[in-house]
Amino acid sequence: MKRSFYHYMMRYRGDLREGEEKELADWMFREHSFPKQATTYDEISDYLEFHSPFPGSLATFDQLYEYYVEEEG
Repeated sequence: MKRSFYHYMMRYRGDLREGEEKELADWMFREHSFPKQATTYDEISDYLEFHSPFPGSLATFDQLYEYYVEEEG
């Protein structure tokens, strides 16, 4: 069964290295209205367009979503 993007991103929480991946994962964890069961690019991208947590978060999401698709199929 395919994990949601949110569950995929939780691998970056608690990471000792600082970076935009960790920042996005931490924000997603704290953002109660984030679509945590979403698996589609459009649903997550639409949400981030209106609730962007930091400059560059959409570019970070695009890159991480590509990794997600490669791993989760």
